[in-house]
Amino acid sequence: MSDALRAAVIIVGAFLAGSIPFGLVVSRFFYRVDLRAQGSGNIGAANALRTLGKAPALVVLVLDALKGGIPVAVAAGCGAGGTWLAPAAGAAAILGHVFTPWLRWRGGKGVATHLGVLIALAWPAAAAFGVAWVGFVVLTKYSSVGSLAGTIVSAFALGLTGELWPTAYGAFAVALIVFTHRANIRRLRAGTEHRLRRSA
Repeated sequence: MSDALRAAVIIVGAFLAGSIPFGLVVSRFFYRVDLRAQGSGNIGAANALRTLGKAPALVVLVLDALKGGIPVAVAAGCGAGGTWLAPAAGAAAILGHVFTPWLRWRGGKGVATHLGVLIALAWPAAAAFGVAWVGFVVLTKYSSVGSLAGTIVSAFALGLTGELWPTAYGAFAVALIVFTHRANIRRLRAGTEHRLRRSA
């Protein structure tokens, strides 16, 4: 298999991996609940926490992160595509999560998948994301604020590496995650945003 074909397979595989709606799978299979009809309507870990509780939310978080991290790790280890392939695989995984074909091209917000990408791509950026997320959620009680702040901080951390493709990925992630949080931003401005509360 040529390097070009191997890279194409990895990119398509990353998108398909990212497209698996684990939040919906977990909520429906184990709890007979459709997350899209509960809380904020999102299929991610924050809404799982509000709706299902801590343990299911943790499962969703880990699965959504793995579907970002594993394609990046595979891309980094395959030797095809040079330095651009791993960040591109991460971008494809997030796009699959946000625009999943299994849910009529409507998915989650990409935050946990972005975290998984960061862990595989540059763990210091993942650590920066985590610190920012926790700090802003503690201060504001809004998961959306933590997610936006963490994504922006992680992009700056990627930029500090001085490497083109990770930096480009960071900018892409900020643009996409701001886009997926556009309704949250409107609610924050109106004072009607959902606070992060744990279900029993």
